Amino acid sequence: MRAAPATDRDLRLDFFRGIALWLIFVDHIPSNIVNSFTLRNFGFSDAAEAFVFISGYTAAFVYARAMRERGFFTASGRILRRVWQLYVAHIFLFVIFFAQIAYVARTFQNPLFAEEMNIVELLREPDVTFPQAMLLRFNPANMDILPVYILLLLGFSPLLWLLLRAPTLALLVSALLYLMARAFGWNMPFYPAGHWVINPFHWQLLFAIGAWCGLYVTPRLTRVLNSPITLGIAIAYLVFALAIILTWRVPQLEDYVPRWLFHFMYPIDKTNLDVLRLVHFLALAVVTVWLVPRDWSGFRSPLLRPAIVCGQHSLPIFCLGIFLSFAGHFIITERAGGHLIQVLVSLSGLGIMTVTAFLLQWYQDMEKRAAAYRPMLPDADIAGGDV
Repeated sequence: MRAAPATDRDLRLDFFRGIALWLIFVDHIPSNIVNSFTLRNFGFSDAAEAFVFISGYTAAFVYARAMRERGFFTASGRILRRVWQLYVAHIFLFVIFFAQIAYVARTFQNPLFAEEMNIVELLREPDVTFPQAMLLRFNPANMDILPVYILLLLGFSPLLWLLLRAPTLALLVSALLYLMARAFGWNMPFYPAGHWVINPFHWQLLFAIGAWCGLYVTPRLTRVLNSPITLGIAIAYLVFALAIILTWRVPQLEDYVPRWLFHFMYPIDKTNLDVLRLVHFLALAVVTVWLVPRDWSGFRSPLLRPAIVCGQHSLPIFCLGIFLSFAGHFIITERAGGHLIQVLVSLSGLGIMTVTAFLLQWYQDMEKRAAAYRPMLPDADIAGGDV
C-alpha cells in the first residue's frame, strides 16, 4: 500500500481541531450550563478523542515526507524539535497555571480551589513536587492531554517508519500494545500516587489510527467509508450511544436497558480509552467524512473561519484555553453565577481564544510577507535593517 502524496492543507483538520479546543475549554469549566451541550453529552467519546486523532493525522502528514526524502534521522530530529517545543510550552503553562490557582486560592481565602485543581502537594512540598512536574509525573487538573501528546510524539519516529513500510503491521503492533496494556494494567505513574488520567499506552492506538489515515486515505478506503453499509452501521452505533447517554440523564429509562448489556458496557473508561469510546469516535468520524467532504465550499464561509484559525494555532490556543477555563470557573464560583453568567463567561473565553488566534495569524502572515520581501532588498539594506 502506497502512502498518499502530500497535498494542500485539509481545512477539515483545522476546523475540527479548533472545535475540539473550544469544547475542551468549555468542558473544563465545572457547573457550566454550556458544557451540557458539548460532544460528551451525546455519546461515549468527547473532544479529547478528536484532538488525539487529528494530532496523529497531522503528525503523519507533516513528517512523512521528510522521512521518505531525507531519512529516519532527519525526520526524527524534526519530531524531537517539536517535542521540545511542546515540553517548553507545557512547563510554561504549568508555572502560569499554578501561579493563577495559588493566587486565587490565597487572595480569596478559598483553599478548595487548590484542592479541586490538584495543586495541594505542590503548595505543601514545592521542592519535591516541581521536579516531578518537570518529569511529567505531576500535573494540575485539566492539564492531562498535553503530556500525553508529548509522549506520543516522542515515540512517533519508529511508528512512522513502520507505517511507511508496513502500515497494516504498524496498526497491529499498536493494537497489540493497547491489548497488552489493558491485560497488564500498564500506565504512567503519577505523583504522589496513582496514574495518568489519560493512559498513553491505550491512547496511542487512536494516535496511530489517525497517523494511518493521514497517510493512506486512498480512493478504495474512501469508497468503503462512504458506502451505505458502513455509513448505516456508524449511524446506528451513534444512535445507540445517544440512547444510552439519555439513560444517564433520565434514570427511569435505565429499566429499558437489559442487565447483560449494562454489565457488558460499564464502566466506559476514558482513562484507558474504552473500546466503546474508540468505536464511537470512529463512527463519528465516518459520518463526518460523509457529511463534510475535503473540498466542502462551506470552509470559505467567514462563519467557520474562527474555528479554522484556532485549529491552525492549536498549541497557544490550547494553553490559553486552560488558563481561561480556570478563570471562568473562578468567576462563576465567586459570583454564584446563574445560567446567564455561565453563558457569558463561556462566550467571553471563546471570544478571547478566537481574537488571539486571529492576532497570531496576522503576525504569521506579516512574517511571511517580510520573508518574501527580504531577499529582494539590497545587501546594504539587509545588513542595516531590523533583523
